[in-house]
Amino acid sequence: MKGAAGRAEELRKRLDVLLQLTHTIWGSLELDEVLRHIIAVVGELAEADAVLLYLLDGDHLILRAAAKPHPDLVGVVRLKLGEGVTGWAAQHREPVAIPRNAREDPRFKFFPELPEDRSEAFLAVPVMHRGKVVGVVNSHYARPREFDRGTIDLVSAIAQQAGGAIENARLYEDARRKAEQIEVLSKVSGVVVSSNYLEEILHLIVSMTAETMHSKVCSLMLLNEERGELIIAATQSLSEAYKHKPPIKVGQSVSGLAVRDGKPLVIPDVQGDERYAYPDVARQDGLRSLLCVPMMVKSRALGVLNLYTTEPHAFSVDEIQLIQTIANQAAVAISNTRLLSETISMREALESRKVVERAKGILMNQLGLTEDKAFKLIQRKSMDSTKPMREIAEAIILTSEMSEDKSASKPR
Repeated sequence: MKGAAGRAEELRKRLDVLLQLTHTIWGSLELDEVLRHIIAVVGELAEADAVLLYLLDGDHLILRAAAKPHPDLVGVVRLKLGEGVTGWAAQHREPVAIPRNAREDPRFKFFPELPEDRSEAFLAVPVMHRGKVVGVVNSHYARPREFDRGTIDLVSAIAQQAGGAIENARLYEDARRKAEQIEVLSKVSGVVVSSNYLEEILHLIVSMTAETMHSKVCSLMLLNEERGELIIAATQSLSEAYKHKPPIKVGQSVSGLAVRDGKPLVIPDVQGDERYAYPDVARQDGLRSLLCVPMMVKSRALGVLNLYTTEPHAFSVDEIQLIQTIANQAAVAISNTRLLSETISMREALESRKVVERAKGILMNQLGLTEDKAFKLIQRKSMDSTKPMREIAEAIILTSEMSEDKSASKPR
């Protein structure tokens, strides 16, 4: 009888916690806060030594919360759908309970940097919402543990409640992010349309992008096609070490690979990735995650837009699309400004040619020179005086016009 009373009391406590969870998680629109409440409740009710929560983004499960904070790993550790026990639970939409020797399970994927992955027992439960997988919550146990049906059902019930709250918070986060994205895209478009000064355009683009994405460093590198190098053209970084980084060859380092392949490239941690050419600068400036997006006009890359964070960050599909849009607008601005500059140069060259042609005609008439000798005379005067040929030609024309005016003013 006493055992039945104990079980009833335990059931009552579980229901109380479940109701408290429902009230708490649905009362917040901040995703990180919702996730913290979920793992706290799972840890208490499932009596787990550690709890990790992964969220599905595209076809990857990304670690988004842990009962014991892992600031270097949250947002960095990721699994493909179907990979590891966590990926299996998400793919098959079924809980996985491993009572002992968890690492010996053939589905298990070991992350040596996660202390939880040395656990003896393991419970992975898919987080669902309206029949779709939202993520997976994992309970870890240092010692072997038999999982009764009641524990699995309880964690599954929490996961079902959590799924709706997570999606609700995500919708709020997406709406807020999209409002910010529309604002920054509007500003970038305004800059591109209103200014013909390339340097001004590029600096405004990196400043607005860094502000919108809360990035410590945003830089824009332009491609020198003749030398096959990327050179920093604009950055809002105050770091002298970063500003004076040497040019990068196309196909080398992260930015060079993004330009070569014409695709965005994400590096979870530049301090430890061998593809990143300047890990010392990254450590000095406290840079962690990096998103490199090529600036494309049609199928041609004109450069790359780099976005750094100071904390490990899993760039979402929406974030990558936003930076790609900004990068492409920057590419259009660069292309249009260069085209305008070339047009002005061609116009000036044509005007200069007309002036030189007129000066040649004057010399041919006044001095009886051939066309070739008249041209060489102007050219020689230009070289001797280190002045442009147009300026010499204009002087010849002016002198001729003054002579004509004097002749016309003489009494007859």
